[in-house]
Amino acid sequence: MNVNYYFLILLCGLVTWLPRILPFIFSSKIQFPKKVEVFMSYLPLCILAALFFQSLFDFHENSWPQLKIPELIACIPTLFVGYYSKDLMKIVLTGIISIAVIRLFL
Repeated sequence: MNVNYYFLILLCGLVTWLPRILPFIFSSKIQFPKKVEVFMSYLPLCILAALFFQSLFDFHENSWPQLKIPELIACIPTLFVGYYSKDLMKIVLTGIISIAVIRLFL
């Protein structure tokens, strides 16, 4: 391979990495007001809820969202494990195994 390709890959990685890491570095050095901290504490929950509902519905232009039944069925054991274990690895594994089993049989 040409050296330019390696340089291009390195630059692409840097451009991808910087916007994700720099906010954490700067925000750890800034003292935010209490209201901003409370607001920011809700962001992960809001983002996860948005991703959760986006994966449960199928959106098409000029029609109502349609519920994805296999994903809904896979959510039941996943939410159950999440509620009782509070362990992210168990939640992810349960979700992956649930949807795999459902897609295998449906």
